[in-house]
Amino acid sequence: MADQTIDVRYVAKLARIDLSEDEITRFGEQLGTIMTHIDKLSEVDIEGIEATSHATQLSNKVRKDEPVGGLKPEDFLQNAPDQAKGQLRVPKVVDA
Repeated sequence: MADQTIDVRYVAKLARIDLSEDEITRFGEQLGTIMTHIDKLSEVDIEGIEATSHATQLSNKVRKDEPVGGLKPEDFLQNAPDQAKGQLRVPKVVDA
């Protein structure tokens, strides 16, 4: 890359982050180091390598959409911290 400087103040302003002068200096140095490592990637010979968007092959494993049995109410309520009249009791979450 021709220009490896990143305007940390500008990026912080875009992200609405207040940085101290010490943080601006430190992040600038760290970003410069990162850009140096990125430049090293341009030295890698990639001739004949097919471009990919992922490191591994992606495939969806989809099962058939078939109904399955659920828990019996007794089994479900056995682990419930609070129950009443055969139902799970939860704290009220709506203000009146």
